[in-house]
Amino acid sequence: MTITPIILSGGAGTRLWPLSRSLYPKQFLKLDSNDTRSLLEATLQRLPQRDGYGAPVILANNDHRFLVSDSAKNMGVETAAIILEPVARNTAPAIAVAAVAAIQEDPEAVLVVMPSDHVIRDEDGFRAAVRTAAEVAAGGRLMLFGIAPDSPHTGYGYILKGAPVPGFEKAAFSVERFAEKPDAATAETYLADGGYFWNSGIFVLHAATFLAEMERLQPKMLASAKKALLAAKPDLEFLRLEESNFAACPALSIDYAIMEKTSKAAVLPVDLGWSDVGSWSSLSDLGTPDMQGNVAAGKAAEADQVVFEDTTNTYVYSTRSLVSTIGLDNMIIVETPDALLVSHKSRAQDVSKIVQRLKSGNGRQHEQHLRNHRPWGYFEQLAYGERFQVKLLHVKPGARLSMQMHHHRSEHWIVVKGTARVVIGDVEKLVRENESVYIFATEWHRLENPGKVPIELIEVQIGTYLGEDDIIRADDIYHRAPDETK
Repeated sequence: MTITPIILSGGAGTRLWPLSRSLYPKQFLKLDSNDTRSLLEATLQRLPQRDGYGAPVILANNDHRFLVSDSAKNMGVETAAIILEPVARNTAPAIAVAAVAAIQEDPEAVLVVMPSDHVIRDEDGFRAAVRTAAEVAAGGRLMLFGIAPDSPHTGYGYILKGAPVPGFEKAAFSVERFAEKPDAATAETYLADGGYFWNSGIFVLHAATFLAEMERLQPKMLASAKKALLAAKPDLEFLRLEESNFAACPALSIDYAIMEKTSKAAVLPVDLGWSDVGSWSSLSDLGTPDMQGNVAAGKAAEADQVVFEDTTNTYVYSTRSLVSTIGLDNMIIVETPDALLVSHKSRAQDVSKIVQRLKSGNGRQHEQHLRNHRPWGYFEQLAYGERFQVKLLHVKPGARLSMQMHHHRSEHWIVVKGTARVVIGDVEKLVRENESVYIFATEWHRLENPGKVPIELIEVQIGTYLGEDDIIRADDIYHRAPDETK
């Protein structure tokens, strides 16, 4: 029996805006003050191969594929597959694809399905719980982790445990029923009852059992998922699902599609220091408060970067600036270079409403930070005017940008760190620190880092149009589509 981690990394994390953006969502952020890893990096190491677990399978969308790949490389994790979903179809179709792929390798495979953006403080306890759940799942149950509640939380769905599972009477229980996110009064009754648990969204599934239930309950979804996997095409280290068949899958969560309909659902109650980091309030709960209940995070956690004056129960996260507060209580303040959020804690779940309003406008603050990540590194906008833009480019060792041309702008590159190999037309040259080159509009050019340390350069753009979509590519080692300029 192979226990294979299945990591779902397709979320947008809108309720953690402005730190989380659609092109750089929360799974790629370092949000746990007790952990130097991003949420995805921590998830990748949660069930290590050295302990006998299978190589992880990651389900992600196209926009995040290089961020996912970099996360795995950063942690030294060799993935079994990074499967790209061509369209968003929620968790049930994604897990179906993973299950079909898993049983091709091992008919008795057990899947541990984990969101990529959760915090689990007790990782030893988590691994022990996985082993127990895998034993129960091998007997024909579809297991999910129920979190022992410590408060009447209204942001989670709940599970009511039923009769004990034979042979695992003290560990696992049949699911009596699922309950939607309750109001405050109902949540109080759930907490007092003692039989209700938060639905963690973590599942341990015997792949063959899961697929048999899917065949019974969602046959069209399963058929479409199988076709999408059968027609999938490799691209670098990724596997691209075929779009038309995957798009034919109903967009349903595993809860609605299977778990709430099957008689095989069982819950394993656990207490693991878990959080889904689903809002700024939940992130505040992970921090260490001062005597007045205030929590500082990010740059604000440094002593000279936050000043609380006559302030209580307030959470401040900053990326650059000093933040000062006076006379506040139960507030959330989040500072980034291009956006500021100020909210009462009781309205933390409504941040996604702000994101929806931003989507209807002309700005990109819902989508992208000033720092834009690329497979070759990143660029960061430093200044912007009517006919000019200044950027910092950071290029990883061995990386190179595409051969490209711009119709509407010229560029001036000044190397400030390292040595770059630059091609302009038919001329190739090395450009060292404190040297520069000029590239006229419509000239073909390429930038490459031939060394073993990152290079950084300042790019000054001048022209009538400075958008990222003014890029014509002739050659790209990262196989990006011609219109993929986000």
